[in-house]
Amino acid sequence: QVQLVESGGGLVQAGGSLRLACAASGRTLSYYTMAWFRQAPGQEREFVAAIRWSSTNTYYADSVKGRFTISRENAKNTVYLQMNSLKPEDTAVYYCAADQRGLGSAKTVDYEYWGQGTQVTVSS
Repeated sequence: QVQLVESGGGLVQAGGSLRLACAASGRTLSYYTMAWFRQAPGQEREFVAAIRWSSTNTYYADSVKGRFTISRENAKNTVYLQMNSLKPEDTAVYYCAADQRGLGSAKTVDYEYWGQGTQVTVSS
């Protein structure tokens, strides 16, 4: 079994930055695809970014391209999301997810493991 714990969320002004981290335990995730999703109140959970095990393949939602960067340290079983130029519309609970098949998918159904989420609030 895999446990994922997110950290780094908080309150930031528009234009600011935050760095989220997701620490995994229970299994080595070197060959998993890791991803970040987010869910705003009253909305469906949506894809933000994903990174395959080799770190050479990354994927981003159009809404965050050029502002967010996903990265991972396989030796630490940790994935990061650097968020710059934050906007009020980025406000959401951010979830870390892991896919043991390594697909690099943007669909929630393709991820077997999820963290509890961390709140990110961007004030205008």
